[in-house]
Amino acid sequence: MIVEQLYTGCLAQGAYYIESAGEVAIIDPLRETTPYVRKAESAGATIKYIFETHFHADFVSGHLDLAKQTGAPIVYGPNANTAFDAYHAADGETFALGNVTIKVLHTPGHTPESTTYLLLDETGRPHAIFTGDTLFIGDVGRPDLAIKGNLTEHDLAGMLYDSLHSKIIPLPDDVIVYPAHGAGSACGKNMSRETTDRLGNQKRFNYALRATSKESFIEQVLDGLTKAPAYFAQNARLNKEGYESIDQVMQRGSQALSPDAFEAAVNETGALILDVRTATEFTRGFIPNAINIGLDGQFAPWVGALIPDLTQPIALLTPAGQEEETVRRLARVGYDQCIGYLAGGFDAWREAGREVDAIESISADEFAQRLTQNPALSVVDVRKPGEFAAEHVANAENRPLDTLNDHMAAFSHDEPIYVHCAGGYRSMVANSILKARSFDNVVNVEGGIGAIRKTSVPVVADQSVAH
Repeated sequence: MIVEQLYTGCLAQGAYYIESAGEVAIIDPLRETTPYVRKAESAGATIKYIFETHFHADFVSGHLDLAKQTGAPIVYGPNANTAFDAYHAADGETFALGNVTIKVLHTPGHTPESTTYLLLDETGRPHAIFTGDTLFIGDVGRPDLAIKGNLTEHDLAGMLYDSLHSKIIPLPDDVIVYPAHGAGSACGKNMSRETTDRLGNQKRFNYALRATSKESFIEQVLDGLTKAPAYFAQNARLNKEGYESIDQVMQRGSQALSPDAFEAAVNETGALILDVRTATEFTRGFIPNAINIGLDGQFAPWVGALIPDLTQPIALLTPAGQEEETVRRLARVGYDQCIGYLAGGFDAWREAGREVDAIESISADEFAQRLTQNPALSVVDVRKPGEFAAEHVANAENRPLDTLNDHMAAFSHDEPIYVHCAGGYRSMVANSILKARSFDNVVNVEGGIGAIRKTSVPVVADQSVAH
């Protein structure tokens, strides 16, 4: 028996490959299916099942394309109504895979259809659970993403408590927990950086499994939940109703466009220009109105948080050789309408004599000098509220990046706006958005709070957070 976690850091997502006696099951596959097919082929094995733990909201699964390529059935647990052919398993139903068995444990709570898959080894002993978003390492899945009709987040949280106590906690302590996500995912609030653990450790240390009553569990799980990213509902719909083939998406998005063709395509389609270079490269020069979301950070989740419409046409400016990677990473979260990329990158644009723009970027030391000269400078911190509460520049405003589009009226066009984050990634994203909205007065503070705290700038810590 082989169990392999295929972890994708930028999505904090774990897919799983299980192989036994020449038969393979894939659990929660990403949209690019080639790695799974090749892995099975190289082992001389056949993909027999594609298991889905639930309708994922934070990424588009590869279940449809993988089923078409392999002929393997897509398996969901109870309550999963799909617009495509799938096998809807009953609670407790088992599936033979070579010499091992996979058992369906319906564990509603994160969503009504959420299902955990229990892997029984060759002797029939529980070996591992693939929990999807029901149980994470250090946390459980948020119960506020599938509210419908009279079903409330409190109802789902109560269902999650019952699922954990009836299906998960009774399992042996040495069972391995394989969740769908780790730290960095917005599907939970307190996930560990570890991506797997023994169930016994989770029983001892996971706050949600240690709750003394259903009421206290509901209170703890719902406390501190932030607003779900805007693209979550759209991704869940795609996973439930279907989507375009990844091959078609890749073919369309991987078209190389000359500067003339690039500009014409943007004008014709109204495409958003997405520049995925590093913040340092972007600040030195960029195409006017381009938005910078660098591939070197949590690229796909930030795209999902800041570009609200999955049908938005997107024209890409990428580092050389990373064109297809960018299209693929966008497709992972449902952004399928890339119209192509600028051949030759920014250098080609500049060499063609096209208009360029830039953002002023200063060191933390220069920022400290300017703040000393004028203590009333407008300072905007785009980190999360919790980060801001822990420490922030005195008198700074907190405008979290994921809510920036909702607060444009709060910014002045007259005085310089000094923008920073933790290290520089998010602040450049924010600056590019503000610049595209005609705020020509933004100034980026390099190195963020990490660099600022090494200067004379007063940094304070309290619980007063601007929303």
